[in-house]
This record gives sequence, C-alpha cells and structure tokens, in this order.
Amino acid sequence: MASPQTAPETARSTCDIAVIGAGQAALQTIASLMAGGFDGTVTLIGDEPYLPYQRPPLSKKFLNGTFERDRLFLKPDSFYADKPINIMLDTQVTELDAAAKSLTCANGATIAFSKAVICTGSRPRALPIPGSELKNIFDLRTIADIEAMRPHFKPAAKMVVVGGGYIGLETAASARQLGVDVTIVEAAERVLERVTKPELSKFFHQLHLDEGVEIITSAQVSGFAGETHVSGVTLNTGALVPADLVVLGIGIVPNVELAETAGVSVDDGIVVDALGRTSHTDIYAAGDCTNHPNDLLGRRLRLESVPNAIDQGKAVASDILGAPVEYAAIPWFWSDQYETKLQIAGLSDTADSLSLRGSYESGSFAIFHFAGSQLVCVEAVNRPAEFMAARQLIKEAASGRVYDADMLVDETVKPKSWLG
Repeated sequence: MASPQTAPETARSTCDIAVIGAGQAALQTIASLMAGGFDGTVTLIGDEPYLPYQRPPLSKKFLNGTFERDRLFLKPDSFYADKPINIMLDTQVTELDAAAKSLTCANGATIAFSKAVICTGSRPRALPIPGSELKNIFDLRTIADIEAMRPHFKPAAKMVVVGGGYIGLETAASARQLGVDVTIVEAAERVLERVTKPELSKFFHQLHLDEGVEIITSAQVSGFAGETHVSGVTLNTGALVPADLVVLGIGIVPNVELAETAGVSVDDGIVVDALGRTSHTDIYAAGDCTNHPNDLLGRRLRLESVPNAIDQGKAVASDILGAPVEYAAIPWFWSDQYETKLQIAGLSDTADSLSLRGSYESGSFAIFHFAGSQLVCVEAVNRPAEFMAARQLIKEAASGRVYDADMLVDETVKPKSWLG
C-alpha cells in the first residue's frame, strides 16, 4: 500500500497539526479530527514506508502467513486521498523545536506547525551482548522485521525466543504451527512474570510444553555463538542452545527522546494529562510513548496496548476540536496462542487474592483478582462472555461497588446477570 500523497523530500512546509509517528494512536488522532469536522491541515510523518497499520497480528497471523499484508492497514488509501492530510513516510523527525513550533527531518525537510501530536510509540529493548551483530537475530516490531524472519520459519528449523512475555509466547506459538522447533529462554522464574500472577503463568507454560516448546527459565542469555550467522545461544549456566534463528522479545522502550530534547516533561514515558496534553503548550502525545493518569485506578500508567492508543488519540482530538473528553478507561488486553484466546480486563499487580470460574484443566476459565474486597482484574481464557462483563464490573468496582466472589465463580449464574 503506497502513500496517496507524498511531501517533497526537502522542503519547508506548514500545517495546522503535525502528527509525529504513524501507528495506531496517530491514525486515531487524525481519524477523530476528520470525523469531528476539523477543517485545517494535517501532516503525518512516519519513519516506516507504510501507512498506519495494526501491530498485534505481526506476531500471530501475519507471522504464520494466514494474514496478508494488505489486511494490516488501518485505513484504505481512499481515507487519506480526499482529506487535507499530507503524508511523509520513510521519514524520521530528528528535532522538535517546541518554542519555534517546528520540526526538522533527517531528509532536510522542516515543518512549521500550530500544534503537534507525538505518537512515536516504542522500540524493542536491545540486548547488547557478544554476538548480537550476527545474522538471523531478529526483533519483532515492524512489517520489515516479520518479512525478514518469516523465510526462516521452516519445519525442523531451530528457533530460540529470548523472553517469555506475550510477544515471545505468541511468536513461539506461530512458529510451532509452522513446524519450527522452539526453545524459550526466560530470565525470570516463570513466563509472563512481569504481567500476571503465577496461576496464569503455569497454565501458559504447560500449554506451550504440550505443543512441543522447550522452556528454560531463570536463565540469562550471555552471548550468541556463530561466525556470520547465529548458530547458538549461550546461557549464564554455560549451556549452549542450538539456534538457526533467534527472536528477541525482552520488552520495549518508549520513544521519548524527541520530546525530552525539546524540553517536554518525561518520566517513564512522555508525561500527559487525561487529554494527552504535555508540559508544553500546543504539544500533545498519545500511545505507547506516554505516561498518563487513570482516575479510575488512582494512579499513573504507561500502557502498551491498542485500546489505550485508540482512546488517547480520541482524547487528543477532542481537545484540539474544542470539545474535550478526558480519557478514563479500564485497561484491557488480549493474546492469541494456538487455539487459546486470553482476554484481560484491569491490572492484577495490586491483587492479593483470586477466585476461579471454570477449571485450568478444561482450558476454559476466568480468574477474578481482588485487592482486599475490590475486584481489580479478570483474566479470561476462552471465556469471551466473562471478559465482556468484567470490563464493566471492574469499572464499577473502582467506584466502590463490591462483588461477591462466590457469585462470580458460580457457573449457574450467567455473566450478563452480573450487570443487573
């Protein structure tokens, strides 16, 4: 999919709104502006050669070949073609001058703006260890990453996934479906340790074992072996795990450097309010790169999720349009691995007890997490009805409503009745 409009490679231009980044938050900001009747000009600057596209399918259906590239794009070319949107793809913004309200790009182009929206997202965390320069070691973040690694996904090929988070597990599942031999190496004591409680970790650990994945936990990767191409992964135990390819999934880092050098406040992400406003007048931010307040949870968060990017984009656009609607939502996430769909509403990090609906053995269950008497998170595995109801339950619980755990786990009580 090519850009329907392209700015000159080296030029000085002006616009009303400059959107830096071309991901989910950027697209949503622009779409909401257009839907709200914005009559000014917008410039979209993305550092990839593609229009805004979905990232979640990259580690799933796009990786295993069941999802074609054209289906990734969030909007068709026609969405951009008849609107006052100037598009600059394959273009990196190197400087943001907040005082002068101007951007400088690596190709020499400069852009003067009235307002800017930083949607720079995040990048894979690097692993600077001996051998990291070898070929066939891949990050998983972009279309280019997937298209580079996919030819190596062959039956009996040996792949090591470094990191047992959601990206690592999803990549492992996609690879196994193509017949690849997979080993996951995780530094923590269990997979998904950073994002969930032990019960769900245990379930997904066993799921992958059952699918033929080898999992090594409590092990640090100390180096990569090989001459020009990777041939193995060295662990701090001295073990060498054979590898024809390696996929790194050890987390992401928010892209805050542009904002930071411009004097915009940064603290584990670009600091914004509930409307996406930064510390500098006329500069907004949205998506993975931000740290935002969540009044429902009573704390600030940096979230890596599509729903967050969409909701923040909407909030930014509403403020620019002069009809501000603050972002306040219960976080939610999902992960697809093999035939298993995990859907999560809320955050479990503050929880101190849980109740189970269904059974782990059946592969269909919902875990209700409580902090004291407050329901704070629901993890639903192949339980879409429980997940849909849970989003509303957790929102009401944040406002003081107390739910009886026995009722929630009683299979004779349908989830829709919880909302009465």
